[in-house]
Amino acid sequence: MNLPIIDIAEDFLYARIADRFENQIASNILKTGDKLLSLRALSKEQGISVSTAYKAYVELENKGFIEARPKSGYFVKFSPSQYPQLPVVSRKAKKAEPADVDGMITQVYQTMSKEGILRLSLASPSAKLIPEAKLNKAMAEALRKSKHSCTQYEEIQGNPVLRKQIAKHAFNWNGQISDHDIVTTQGCMEALIFCLKAVTEPGDTVAIESPTYFGIFNVMKSLGLKVLEIPVNPDEGADIAYLEKALETIPVKVCLFVTNFCNPIGALMPDHRKEQLVKLLAEKQIPLIEDDIYGEMYFGKTRPRTCKSFDHEGNVMLCSSVSKTLAPGYRVGWCIPGKYIDKVLSLKLMHTVSAATPTQAAVAQFFETGRYDLHMRNIRKALHTQCLKYIQAITAHFPADTKVSRPNGGYVLWVELNPIINAFKLFELAMEENISIAPGQIFSIDGRFSNYIRISFGEPFTREIENGLITLGKLVRNYY
Repeated sequence: MNLPIIDIAEDFLYARIADRFENQIASNILKTGDKLLSLRALSKEQGISVSTAYKAYVELENKGFIEARPKSGYFVKFSPSQYPQLPVVSRKAKKAEPADVDGMITQVYQTMSKEGILRLSLASPSAKLIPEAKLNKAMAEALRKSKHSCTQYEEIQGNPVLRKQIAKHAFNWNGQISDHDIVTTQGCMEALIFCLKAVTEPGDTVAIESPTYFGIFNVMKSLGLKVLEIPVNPDEGADIAYLEKALETIPVKVCLFVTNFCNPIGALMPDHRKEQLVKLLAEKQIPLIEDDIYGEMYFGKTRPRTCKSFDHEGNVMLCSSVSKTLAPGYRVGWCIPGKYIDKVLSLKLMHTVSAATPTQAAVAQFFETGRYDLHMRNIRKALHTQCLKYIQAITAHFPADTKVSRPNGGYVLWVELNPIINAFKLFELAMEENISIAPGQIFSIDGRFSNYIRISFGEPFTREIENGLITLGKLVRNYY
């Protein structure tokens, strides 16, 4: 295995210097328009090479914080103090209602496959961020190593090598699991469905976040379940106090939450609140299905923990996949169902027998060779940069009363517009300009988020993206 040689010391040094400048810009020690030291001056002052100084400035330039002016040097271009306010906490639902799916969801989905559309609505990795050649190599290696070229059924519980690799990576979120605790599935959605079917019957009520991913409503409807929407705080995730009060009068059978970078708000639930949530539900014997599909897409120094890491009774059922990190089309997912593993295995045997053998083997190979870790370092860095650039463009081109989330991971921005704006009508106007956005109404069963939109930053920031956001900002302004 030949992996690229990286100068770890130099790589760490330029990033550390860039972080220090970023902190000074964030705290207004360096203000917009201020000139930075020249490359040679920075090199001499910090005792570093000119190339390291240059890499530090390029890092800041890529994030949109500084700009190079010909024959003049480097200047501060943007400060986090210029960011818009955060969106307000979502309005609270008063009761459980039958799950429903609006026709708007269908229209939004249809736009995602049209040619020539700027897909700001698609919350998934750009093809430009997927290591297709390395994946192809992993697939070829997996087929070659397999006794029957991956033509036979896989084990019911899933590819053994893949499950061992998933268990190994659980160390990053403080997981204490083995390969025997894991069941592979065809994507994260199948994992969620198996876990829901394992603990519910038609007519039961499931507590979910509000707003939440619109695909969840389809699942609830297909299983005959009702939903109780729990409001989400952009800083802390699901409102646990609201949930606790609701549990006093509403017979919730299970909770389904995205605790790390939930879609569409992008909120990250702090560790102490995750522990609080696990304890609350364990006391009431209510299972928690934790959708951790975005957990690996963090922008900070360390991977956020999961609720599963605080689970000592097998009450938390963690679900995830590589759909958002590596290969959406491979449909490789898994769940760690705790004490419900036998029920989940029974459901898998009943519905699918086993997941696809070749793709499981290829992903296992990708993990085992260390390519996954290297890929994740690259994609996290790219997404963080893209997130900052998108926020800066929205700040520059949307009305001053626009509010934008500031996620620390994931793929999406939650944008609050003036209350007079109807997000679905804005979607229709944007489609006339070949721009697809996700209107806020589709993230709730009653269309309550009518002046919100979700914008994905999965595509690298280009002139085309910037022009699309400029056009979208004009549409918003003209709506007034």
